[in-house]
Amino acid sequence: MFVLSRDGLPLMPCHPARARALLARGRAAVARHTPFTIRLKDRRRADAEVSGVELRIDPGSRGTGLALTETVGRTSLDGRTATVRRGLVAIELRHRGPQIHQAMVRRAGYRRRRRTARLRYRPPRFANRVRGPGWLAPSLRHRVDSVCSVVTRLRRYAPVVEIHVEENSFDIPALSTAEGRGAPAGPAPSRARSGESCAYCGASGVPLVVDHIRARARGGTDRPANLLLACVPCNRAKAARPVEEFLAHRPGRLATVLRRLRPPLGDSAAMNATKAQLLLRLAGTGVPVHSWPASLTSANRRAVGPAKSHTLDALCVGSLGSGAGDAIVRLVTGVYVFSATGRGSYARTTPDRYGFPRLVRPRRKRHQGFASGDLVRATVRNGRWAGVWTGRVSVRSTGRHSVTTPLGRFNAPHENLLLLQRADGFSYAWRSESGLAE
Repeated sequence: MFVLSRDGLPLMPCHPARARALLARGRAAVARHTPFTIRLKDRRRADAEVSGVELRIDPGSRGTGLALTETVGRTSLDGRTATVRRGLVAIELRHRGPQIHQAMVRRAGYRRRRRTARLRYRPPRFANRVRGPGWLAPSLRHRVDSVCSVVTRLRRYAPVVEIHVEENSFDIPALSTAEGRGAPAGPAPSRARSGESCAYCGASGVPLVVDHIRARARGGTDRPANLLLACVPCNRAKAARPVEEFLAHRPGRLATVLRRLRPPLGDSAAMNATKAQLLLRLAGTGVPVHSWPASLTSANRRAVGPAKSHTLDALCVGSLGSGAGDAIVRLVTGVYVFSATGRGSYARTTPDRYGFPRLVRPRRKRHQGFASGDLVRATVRNGRWAGVWTGRVSVRSTGRHSVTTPLGRFNAPHENLLLLQRADGFSYAWRSESGLAE
């Protein structure tokens, strides 16, 4: 658990049992609900011994692992000194890059429709925008911003003295060559050639069209490995359905089609595009930043023994030292899950599927002291949801807000709600480390 001094400065994290004992004796008070942080009432930072912790980061495209560790020296009975690393806190940060990409595509469609409609003249804008140095697409910039935001918050709750980052580099041409074996060298033809047939039903001598194995509506790409020829009836019948569902009654055809699929390269490209910006932003914090190759992380993980996960990889980032007996002696069994949710939308209207305004949102985001996403405690005195519940609130201007809990969703008047924590762009959960052996 995170611990703050009386003057609000971070101290060394403590065990949950220690935090419960301090709260029970009245020596500490709850400073933050999630991640749980206490503030000591009788100790200042100058009166405490703070050795500092290291923050280790394993960046990823869909998620990033962060781990707070403590490095101490240990002397054996024969007088030899070894360096041991102890895991203190593990965090899994889940990005929302795909959602941002879909929102940008949807907004582009709305604007394109307005430009082609019979409205006032709006000149098309394509390549006339100015992009400064270090520009990143919104979905990529979000990955860097979210990691830096979590790092800034962790520095408020823990005495971070060093930051260690795993630096990944992916050779996209080499991956394309290695993954493209067995797939067509170029795009699938738009017309049938002699001897070609439908990949789904085997019909030949009929008009064939290009079909996406993984539909673009489900995240599929235009890579040649995701394209094949299909007859018009099969193309219409499949539509955007998963190919496993469409060919469930033809396992032989399904196995042939799935052999063509290759993992997408978007995640590798995203890592290559964001690694330099991430290191540059972390260096601006003023804390010493060290980058380490992924091969060293893999070697440390194999020495420790656990399975692969972002949080366990983050624990293994960095050198363990060269002395005999250097090891990681404590693995974190519980993981905080930080999911990026955003801070709402600037749009004051809700559009329909075609981009036309469907309803008007209120100008204010805060009603009766609450905003959507706030963590609240709801007290329901009667009815089906009678009891005390903790969850996220979705506000309404009428004052009767909606509260979402793990068991469901219900409405409650604002008089029965107690604010626990303001919305900060993340949702929080807790899970056990899945990479550890039972």
